[in-house]
Amino acid sequence: MGSYMGGCCSLEPHQPRRVPPPSLGIPNMADRKPSVDPARKGSAFDQPIDLDHVLINELGQFGLFQLRNILLVAIPIIMSAFMSEFVFSAAAIPHRCRIPECGEVEKSTNYDREWLANAIPESDSGFASCERFAPVTGINGTLDYCPPNIFQTNTIECDGFIYTRDNSVVFDFDLGCQEWLRALAGTLSSVGTLLVLPITGYVSDRFGRRMALVISVFNLALFGLIKAFSVNYVMYLAFQVIQTTLGAGTFSSAYIFATEFVGPKYRVITSATCSSMFAVGQVVLGGIAWLVQPWRYMIMTLHIPCFLIVSYYWLLSESVRWLLSKRKFDEARRVLEKAAHVNKREISQKSMNALMRPPAAVATAEPVEADPGVLRTIIKSPILLRRVCTTPIWWITTTFVYYGLSINSASLSDTIYLNYILTCAIEIPGFYTAVLILDRVGRKPTLSGGFFFSALCNIAFAFIPNDMTVLRLIIFLLGKFGISMVFTSLYLFTSELYPTQYRHSLLAFSSMIGRIGSITAPLTPALMEYWHGIPTVMFGAMGFLSGVLILTQPETLGTKMPNTLAEAEALGTPQSKIQSN
Repeated sequence: MGSYMGGCCSLEPHQPRRVPPPSLGIPNMADRKPSVDPARKGSAFDQPIDLDHVLINELGQFGLFQLRNILLVAIPIIMSAFMSEFVFSAAAIPHRCRIPECGEVEKSTNYDREWLANAIPESDSGFASCERFAPVTGINGTLDYCPPNIFQTNTIECDGFIYTRDNSVVFDFDLGCQEWLRALAGTLSSVGTLLVLPITGYVSDRFGRRMALVISVFNLALFGLIKAFSVNYVMYLAFQVIQTTLGAGTFSSAYIFATEFVGPKYRVITSATCSSMFAVGQVVLGGIAWLVQPWRYMIMTLHIPCFLIVSYYWLLSESVRWLLSKRKFDEARRVLEKAAHVNKREISQKSMNALMRPPAAVATAEPVEADPGVLRTIIKSPILLRRVCTTPIWWITTTFVYYGLSINSASLSDTIYLNYILTCAIEIPGFYTAVLILDRVGRKPTLSGGFFFSALCNIAFAFIPNDMTVLRLIIFLLGKFGISMVFTSLYLFTSELYPTQYRHSLLAFSSMIGRIGSITAPLTPALMEYWHGIPTVMFGAMGFLSGVLILTQPETLGTKMPNTLAEAEALGTPQSKIQSN
């Protein structure tokens, strides 16, 4: 998303041990190792009172307080999609060689001329974009009359270009026939979403979720606005990567706010709602780009309102999970009491005490074994090792296909704005379809089905004739629908596979490796020079691979979030199931 999601959907790595997981409403049990009584053979999943218990039984899993938080953070989630404006500000523009012998001295001269066939060879799509017939020395024509005898039969490369439009950096910075350089804007944007992960993670865990959100949106607005005044392409690219490096944490910070305080019953629908808001942001982006077509004014229109989010520092309450993890119990108590008041519920003194006074470690005669660390734990656990090798491939495929389809939508037809809006809008039913089936058929059928369905559509698209415009659009949108089902489900399924102690770092690891997909996706349109179907066939092949790999992992529907390594390894066994009261 957003990405994801911007942003779409990144989470922060390099966390200290005593932190809550970043999303999906998971209780923080990372620092408490359960005491083992040899005389008792209870379930590994028996736990004391935690925040999830309080939400389910006392505060309410989804009340007015949670709804208010989601409505507030929906606005920055929408704004996080604005970093994808490079789809329009750096859009490819049809171009041809400038013919100075015929009086063409400006790149904005009329694109169509009656004499073009005399000066430029034809190609499959019309006139050639990057070559022209060599001129005969000493003979010139005019804009109205340029006969064939002033050109030779051999061709040469262009030394200047004429463009059909001026609403892109391609026109301003004269990037004709430099497709890979033009595509670099999207790649650098995705590189920034990778670099932002440790920065946002540090700010979020050191200064709180609220501060991380406000700083991220402010950076998004500030550097986006500066980018609108770029004087050359190097400056544009520099601020593209600076903006995402310092502002792409907007989605993950807002996502955490939305999900950390909802009960387990509403995790899936809250996750889908956040993803849908990112899709709404993309639709808004497409609409504004359509209405405000000069790229500099478009960027200003998108980013100036983002400065209003600074007010969220006073409007939003800090995350309770973060406050508890940092032992800021007085502030946590105030937020819990406020939530109880807004939800018209009461929190018992017993539960409040349990949250404010977490149980001390049980004293034993034997020395306590030191935490072996995440790397050594992975190596010693074959089950965890297989998951760590598998989940990043899902993330690479999801980001590669998701962003690749959005970016390639501009090449479906000449109506690039409508294509982009439709391609983004189809995500919303995809997200909520996942909500409807995740808790009914399970995580594995939803994810593998989404991968396989998207893969079939993408491969089929490559072989549909270009003149079947409506059918091509329908199949393309169905491919995006399938990968959107995967996108909103992947956070949840990946989180449910890992123990609390390592969940944040391993989820962040998968997300970071997954950025390979979003970094390479903007380059795929350039491959259409060799064959128009290369991008979608690549999307299909990756989708089939990930669909098969999903089937190698245990089903997590109806299981409790694993807090320890033993619980994570036990997923798929009867004892991992939540016992009904």
